[in-house]
Amino acid sequence: MPKLLIAFLLVFITSSIVAQTDTTSVLKLSTQPKSLKAESKFEANPFDANAPAKAAFYSAVLPGLGQAYNKSYWKIPLVYGAIGASTYFYIFNNNEYNRYRDAYKSRLAGFEDDEFFGVLTNENLIDAQKQFRQNKEYSLLFIIGFYILNIIDANVEAHLNQFNVSRDLSVSPQIIPNHITRKPEFNLTFNLKLN
Repeated sequence: MPKLLIAFLLVFITSSIVAQTDTTSVLKLSTQPKSLKAESKFEANPFDANAPAKAAFYSAVLPGLGQAYNKSYWKIPLVYGAIGASTYFYIFNNNEYNRYRDAYKSRLAGFEDDEFFGVLTNENLIDAQKQFRQNKEYSLLFIIGFYILNIIDANVEAHLNQFNVSRDLSVSPQIIPNHITRKPEFNLTFNLKLN
């Protein structure tokens, strides 16, 4: 009896395998494809070793000119906004510093007709001078810092413009279902095509 049962199951199982339809058949094309090579949307620019130096020089001569050379036009308002705001605060703090310094000097000369007479003491005038001088110096440091950052940005942008971002260099993450464990597997593939 067990032999008959095993024989029946084997016949039944194999008949279901034979009864499956072939879903992997491929239709044949009547014409050959023109090209099997994937076309890249990125065109490789010829390497120009002087481009970063030119961009840095242009930004040093006129802030924002290096960004225009690199065709990063959206950065130009940021450059002028940062340098312009710092310049505004430098001028404002310089004017306030001169105002309090002149009032203090007139008090030392014996005059009592300054705009702060009766409102601020001499010590308050000295403290205000120190505060506005410190703010003026910070503003000058910000101007210099943004100017140098402008040059560095133009140089780095010119270097990165020459970086190869074609399809020959790619990283492709994939999620592959594992039918045995019924859990997804994560796959990370690095492709590097050398010519």
